[in-house]
Amino acid sequence: MSGNHPHGSALSETDLRVRALETLLVDKGYVDPAALDALIDTYEHRIGPHNGARVVARAWSDPEFRERLRADATAAIGEFGYSGRQGEHMTALFDAPGVHHMVVCTLCSCYPWPVLGLPPSWYKSAPYRSRAVIDPKGVLADFGVTLPEGCEVRVYDSTAELRYLVVPMRPAGTEGWTEAQLATLVTRDAMIGTGLALDPASVEGAR
Repeated sequence: MSGNHPHGSALSETDLRVRALETLLVDKGYVDPAALDALIDTYEHRIGPHNGARVVARAWSDPEFRERLRADATAAIGEFGYSGRQGEHMTALFDAPGVHHMVVCTLCSCYPWPVLGLPPSWYKSAPYRSRAVIDPKGVLADFGVTLPEGCEVRVYDSTAELRYLVVPMRPAGTEGWTEAQLATLVTRDAMIGTGLALDPASVEGAR
């Protein structure tokens, strides 16, 4: 919750508005400060892309888990304790040589919160939701992703009944890496399909 701040600390206009709204709601008894703190802590530390990264790293390193994830992603993800609202019906999409997957929600912003946290603002934007379907390679180029010549891009449309997790290809040169090390290569964008797994050489201290 809000506290005392040293003189001269700079808060953005948005931060000031959020703090003012928070104070008003607490003062009027609409919000329990402890519940608000718990909610913020949940989304900052317990729910987020690091959850999905653990799932992908396990799929990269454990063939049996990979097959369970392919057969029933909801149950396999549930093995980590990741379930609940926005994650009830999951399907895993596995990238492969010659095939790249990308996820969009053309009608709104359905998104797998338990494994990816809250959706980024661009995921909810009209330009992404429309262009991802009609020009997926153009969208990928906007994200700085260049695929090999001839690589097929398959776009999947999330709904309230079905959400997707992209399992990017495991980078070469990671033989012998632990799951924790592999997870450092998995980004949120890679699990949406607007990015790729990181180059192992770019992750300082991963080994």
